Amino acid sequence: MSQPDLPADRLLITVAPTGAETAKADCPQLPTTPEEIATTAAECEAAGAAMIHIHVRDADHRPTLDLGLLREWVAAVRSASSMVVQLSTGGSVHDPLEDRLRVLDAEPDSCSLTMGTTNFGDDVFSNPWPFVCELYQLSQERQVVPEFELFDLGQVHALARLLDKFGLPYGGRVHCDLVMGVPGGMNGTADALVAAVRDLPAAVTSWSATGIGRSTLAVALVALSKGGHLRVGMEDVLTLARGVPVEHNRQLVERAAALGALAQRTPMTPDEARVLLGTRAGS
Repeated sequence: MSQPDLPADRLLITVAPTGAETAKADCPQLPTTPEEIATTAAECEAAGAAMIHIHVRDADHRPTLDLGLLREWVAAVRSASSMVVQLSTGGSVHDPLEDRLRVLDAEPDSCSLTMGTTNFGDDVFSNPWPFVCELYQLSQERQVVPEFELFDLGQVHALARLLDKFGLPYGGRVHCDLVMGVPGGMNGTADALVAAVRDLPAAVTSWSATGIGRSTLAVALVALSKGGHLRVGMEDVLTLARGVPVEHNRQLVERAAALGALAQRTPMTPDEARVLLGTRAGS
């Protein structure tokens, strides 16, 4: 799992600033408009993030997969930053599969691609195998680089099965993100991360880890100790410490960069991230 053409100390920091679960009324600082996402992108890039993972909201701050809004948010981020733009194909747990496929029509640099169905708290995040295969082949055709999101060890195995069947993604790199600490998925612990990394397919060229809620710091520290990359953001955690709310996504990026510095890791630039991930050159 080398990082071709990049110094070994480089750290990819991805910011996931919004998500689909938290209501704006409950967290007014959550970025839920094109203007807010543009400001967030600029601040987080300055703090060390090289990729942004986007869930879009409508005028009422509700999750949406409306194509016009997807394109508007992509354009807003690109106008304010040079970060790699990754759109969520997960949407919310209630979005129809056909709407999730159309996310690629918004022409992101990257897309999330979850490798299986997961109990997500009280809900079910549905990713049946035929949908996974269709979305993957569509990403290859559209030249959109997938980030394979892995919620448990079964999905690690499914990634190997997918690559064996359909070959490498566009760009030839295989990047995945271990999503840890979701109720219904794998625990946000060192033991779980080590097991998942051990079983990653040989074709994987890079990986990151996301700790949900209180597992955020534990997952970040063990990911750095194993040579992985980090995803942080208000999609995944809303507090910096017990009783201390996150006010800006940049705080979480700054903390990730500081942890990286302790591990002698330097945040990647967006151009370096494009090399790591195999995306198209930035415009």
